[in-house]
Amino acid sequence: MKRQKRDMTERAFAKGYNTGVTGKSRDQCPHGALEMRQAWLTGWREGRSDNWDGLTGVSGVHRIAAMH
Repeated sequence: MKRQKRDMTERAFAKGYNTGVTGKSRDQCPHGALEMRQAWLTGWREGRSDNWDGLTGVSGVHRIAAMH
């Protein structure tokens, strides 16, 4: 049985979150389409917020799993 692909906006959110939680700039957003860019930036904002709150490394891993 073939594995279904995840929702692309969910994937963009997760990639944005990972970029934000590592402290990287939002200028690294690879998406041009409005919906995908918005999902990526939302994830990036969540990641930056968690980074500022100290949820990095192992303490932040469970957070992204709980969001979805």
